[in-house]
Amino acid sequence: MKLPNIVKNDSYLEPFATIITDRLQTAQNKENEILNGQSFSAFAQGHKWYGLHHENNKWLIRDWAPNATAIYLIGEFNNWQEVPEYELKSIGSGNWELILPNEKMTHNNLYAFSIHWEGGQGKRIPAWANRVVQDDHTKMFNAQVWAPEKPYQWKKSVFKRKAESPLIYEAHIGMAGESECVHTYNEFRTDILPRVGQAGYNTIQFMAIPEHPYYGSFGYHVSSFFAPSSRFGTPEELKQLVDEAHKMGISVIIDLVHSHAVKNENEGLGKYDGTRWQFFHDGPKGEHPAWDSYCFNYGKPEVLHFLLSNIRYWLEEFKFDGFRFDGVTSMLYFDHGLGKAFTCYDDYFNDGLDQDAFTYFIMANRLIHEINPNALSIAEEMSGLPGLATPQKDGGLGFDYRMAMGVPDFWIKLIKEVSDEKWDVGYIFHELTSKRLDEKVVSYAESHDQALVGDKTIIFRLIDKEMYFSMGKDQPNMAVERGIALHKMIRLATLSCAGGAYLNFMGNEFGHPEWIDFPREGNNWSYAHARRLWSLEDNKDLKYCWLSDFDREMITLIRKSKLIDIPEVNWIYDHKQNQILAYSRGKYLFVFNFNPTQSFADYGIAMEPSQYKIVLNTDDYRFGGQNRIDDNLVYTTDTDNGPDSQNYLRLYMPARTAIVLEKQNTGRVI
Repeated sequence: MKLPNIVKNDSYLEPFATIITDRLQTAQNKENEILNGQSFSAFAQGHKWYGLHHENNKWLIRDWAPNATAIYLIGEFNNWQEVPEYELKSIGSGNWELILPNEKMTHNNLYAFSIHWEGGQGKRIPAWANRVVQDDHTKMFNAQVWAPEKPYQWKKSVFKRKAESPLIYEAHIGMAGESECVHTYNEFRTDILPRVGQAGYNTIQFMAIPEHPYYGSFGYHVSSFFAPSSRFGTPEELKQLVDEAHKMGISVIIDLVHSHAVKNENEGLGKYDGTRWQFFHDGPKGEHPAWDSYCFNYGKPEVLHFLLSNIRYWLEEFKFDGFRFDGVTSMLYFDHGLGKAFTCYDDYFNDGLDQDAFTYFIMANRLIHEINPNALSIAEEMSGLPGLATPQKDGGLGFDYRMAMGVPDFWIKLIKEVSDEKWDVGYIFHELTSKRLDEKVVSYAESHDQALVGDKTIIFRLIDKEMYFSMGKDQPNMAVERGIALHKMIRLATLSCAGGAYLNFMGNEFGHPEWIDFPREGNNWSYAHARRLWSLEDNKDLKYCWLSDFDREMITLIRKSKLIDIPEVNWIYDHKQNQILAYSRGKYLFVFNFNPTQSFADYGIAMEPSQYKIVLNTDDYRFGGQNRIDDNLVYTTDTDNGPDSQNYLRLYMPARTAIVLEKQNTGRVI
């Protein structure tokens, strides 16, 4: 295999060139082995054969359970008894099949498997089930026959994601409403989707879509990989939600959890056919030490078939526009990256990397873009493995983006540990713009992780308890003014320096005051903190609307200008003592004064001869500012009349303020 471009473009990777090419060759060999000449799309269609299907006026159900000695279909139609006519037949290679007349089952019937193995037996929800429901009284899960007479008819049968940088609105269906309950697909479609559209975001990222037995797991302990969570509604209602988003021009992606699976046996894949090694590694390698879950064996062709088919299923059946892969670091390393700093290239290129997981990601990304070349593939990965979000043609794994997980960690550490009069603006710029040149990243100030109970959102760290007492517009408060000012500046800096994409968790755009705490025994099963208080944003007597209005105008400017499509963010100036930072991106100039007390009049920033006009100003009265800057002025550089005749753009920069200026196309400036 020839030397990939990833090595040619980074001389520091040259000592590891052999390891890199060997990994890529091993992946290629595995691909050749499992595909045997067919395409990825042709390989990844297990969901069309396994599971329950209604064909030619008959019911067919198939499953893979190599350790099973007998499998019975049990359900409401046979009083949950093992009846001979409902026994599946072994058809070889660990596969089982049952064909039933049409009258033996009907839409909405509950069902499951009773699987026998040497020395044991257990009730199991079929691994390929596409509808799973929970009984309100017993709390038990069962599969459900889902064959409506009128399947959903797509209004937007073909949707092509716009060729623009993703501006992602991360959302959770169940906690998206304001009432203290689990909210639904329909409620999100009617109540929240319009908000997302009005806010200007072009992509929604849904958490917790595949079925999971514990609501409080945030959807990260998946039990049924092919079943959209029924606690939010029906598959048709989810399709209608996606369809409506597409009609609005909004792409929809979901969190895909292929990094591990819940240990549950009755409603999950745990010891499905009596063995753990059917889907997962046996022994300690198969148990995640931090997540109390099972780890897939990515080396088994049957497991690859299951997971890759799962990708195709979500892309085609629900027309999702891509995925954010959860727990990528955990998958890539045998030690799951726990407790590792990853400070040098040696940490990536050793025997600690799981080649099978590495190979799986190459296959997954090949499949995604084979099915939909415009689909998004995003890696939630914190180790910084070189090549993760590098195109496969250049020797990478082929993710379109990686999450810039260091950015929110940076903001939290800065706010917690350094008083803002000591913030180093040059260091801020460095942290926001540091990334590999051959990769794109999703930048964000905070996601759902920073809003969980036990942690704090940025706005709560800045304002703290005053959020409960001083958020009325008629209530002056220095702490609140500081928090609102910095909240806007932090978001503007993060987005304007973004390495290709940007993410916001729902409600954080307006400074949602509450943490996230799902119903559990420790809070008396309360939904009080598993919701979003939209009424705070809608109440124009409160200060929250200032933040949402600013966020909307910021997002609108970024989309209109296609700013983060421009790869270069050019440093212009920073002054550590004054805390002034200036940088440009395309024809836009960003100037920040992070100084908490000192305003500067006619502050000179060395520039080429030019004219600028303010297009966004955090100090605008509409955004809770003090309106100290005249946005109507056209700013023209002037010279210092020195021997070198340096040109300066002279600006009034109030304390804790940021402005965005657009370069004017006026020809030569004298």
